Amino acid sequence: MKAIVVSQLTGPDAAVLTDIPEPQGAHPRADGDRLLVEVHAAGLSFIDPLQTRGRYQNGVPTPYVAGSEIAGVVLEAPEGSRFEPGDRVGGIIWHGGLAERALALPEYTVKLPDSMSFAEGASLYMNYATSWYALHRAAVQPGEWVLVQGAAGGVGTAALDLAKTFGAKTIAVVSSDAKEAAARACGAREVVRSGGPWLEEVRALTDGRGVHVVIDPVGGDRFTDSLRSMRQGGRLVVVGFAGGEIPTVKVNRLLHRNLTVTGITMDNMETEQPGTLRMVRDAVESLAAEGALRPLVGATFPLEESAAALRSLEERAAVGKVVVEVMPERRG
Repeated sequence: MKAIVVSQLTGPDAAVLTDIPEPQGAHPRADGDRLLVEVHAAGLSFIDPLQTRGRYQNGVPTPYVAGSEIAGVVLEAPEGSRFEPGDRVGGIIWHGGLAERALALPEYTVKLPDSMSFAEGASLYMNYATSWYALHRAAVQPGEWVLVQGAAGGVGTAALDLAKTFGAKTIAVVSSDAKEAAARACGAREVVRSGGPWLEEVRALTDGRGVHVVIDPVGGDRFTDSLRSMRQGGRLVVVGFAGGEIPTVKVNRLLHRNLTVTGITMDNMETEQPGTLRMVRDAVESLAAEGALRPLVGATFPLEESAAALRSLEERAAVGKVVVEVMPERRG
């Protein structure tokens, strides 16, 4: 089968189209449960270019097949599982997605409604599960203000889309006209520019009080102002560090303003609170089935241009989810 293989950790250009054997056994994280999927589309995220340089904290040794998320059709399913051959599914697999067939993990896979394209399906699980869990952990209530950093990226657009289902009002932080358009298309009520006086603008939009919740997949030097943007009792959820730098917190800021800062990692929480993964998976799958979710596919690439797709993420040129069409869908 055809696949995109990374043989050396020198960056996106090391991702090369190659013929390799079909996958055997089960995904290394699937406890022996073989869930084989015919891949129609593969979704990429910031972990993908990081892995090509050996910088992802949970990376794999070379050679490996790139691609962290997939959507396609089940070919083989574990006996007694919730999946059957022919099911349309999407899920995160961390690596192995840029191939004609891939091994998936039942716990991290959702069923896709017929109304959702495979490109949208490859944009669903990682971003929407992350964003739903972030909003859930922040205990977002109807009518609250939620500030979304990196609002035009995959997690950001998903958070904006999902916030509507929580009844929240959103403020998106973006850096360009194109990213503002993407944020508004995903439901942002207000938009501010990261290169301008966005903190003052956020305060003005919230009658000087600040937001109730911040969803932050960026980190970096913007983190302190994210704390400053919250009202008394505000909650900030750390999703990641797309800005590159891991920030530090002066805890007196938390003390005097009754702030809460929490991180989210679903698979780690599963060890402490079994059922976490199922809760998140079921929530995303149900909302998708109801037609409540509209993943923003920002750019699509053919399989042979996977290196360019990876570069678009590394160069921060991406808006929404970057998707590689392994088996292009017929349109019209």
